[in-house]
Amino acid sequence: MKLLVINNLASGFGEGAVYDFVRSFSADGDEVTMRSTDGSSDLRTFLYDAEDYDAVVAAGGDGTIATVTYLLADTGIPVLPFPAGTANLLAMNLASPTEPHALAKMTREMRCMDFDIGEIELPSGEHCGFSIMAGAGYDATIMKGAAAGKKLLGPMAYFTSAVANATPQHATFTLSIDGHEVKSSGVGVIIANFSKIQFDLSLVHENLPRDGAFDVVVLNTKDAFGLIPALIACVLDRSGEFPGRTDALEIYRGREITVEADPPLVVQYDGEVTSRTTPFAVRMLPKAARFIVSEECCRVFAEA
Repeated sequence: MKLLVINNLASGFGEGAVYDFVRSFSADGDEVTMRSTDGSSDLRTFLYDAEDYDAVVAAGGDGTIATVTYLLADTGIPVLPFPAGTANLLAMNLASPTEPHALAKMTREMRCMDFDIGEIELPSGEHCGFSIMAGAGYDATIMKGAAAGKKLLGPMAYFTSAVANATPQHATFTLSIDGHEVKSSGVGVIIANFSKIQFDLSLVHENLPRDGAFDVVVLNTKDAFGLIPALIACVLDRSGEFPGRTDALEIYRGREITVEADPPLVVQYDGEVTSRTTPFAVRMLPKAARFIVSEECCRVFAEA
């Protein structure tokens, strides 16, 4: 087999698990090419010959994986999301192992499934891709606040940031969802493809990243404390009770969404906090990503 490994050296804790993966994967006759970045290189220059490989390994955080996946959208080239970041939400949503030897075995088996991804258009006209979710407001504030502590605290940095920013900016929202206008207000808007966030909590009841539509979630509260009932409902999902999400979350469904906010709010996608503010637009790219997945992932999403 031939593998192309895109390795973000700046992701996560820098423990180098991807090198253990390569050693575990490699067998007689294999060819593994590794191209490394510290985050400053244009990944397009790394993927010019991706079609010459059996698969591409995207080793980094969710932002790195999202960029590689978007650049390879609709090519049919299998991508292994290698969880080398802090939160690794995509790997969690896909029920992928995190241990490099298990990931090597999974790659050798080449079990693939196609998943939806999103395309976000920023006010500058720049287009980017996301696998998990994009949004503006409180989620971007949490991710920006967590950046400095991720290497020390890991996923707990997001919780610490959420507490430290308990009174985020409140805004009035105008949403266009498949041509229908929705007016609302709150501290943020999240456009979700995969539903699971940190600590294995789900924004919505069902995780449906292969159905060609997003969940649009408005955080309809004045401050972070107003989200506590919704957080408790997310926790109870894990026990099988599936309670309503309370009035703190307004949930819609759509394929093409435009978000405007007054005042403007900072935009993020898959954990990458941009320097841009609303408005922004997203559109669905149905089953544009081909991921190498586990048996458990096949069971979960084949049933869905």
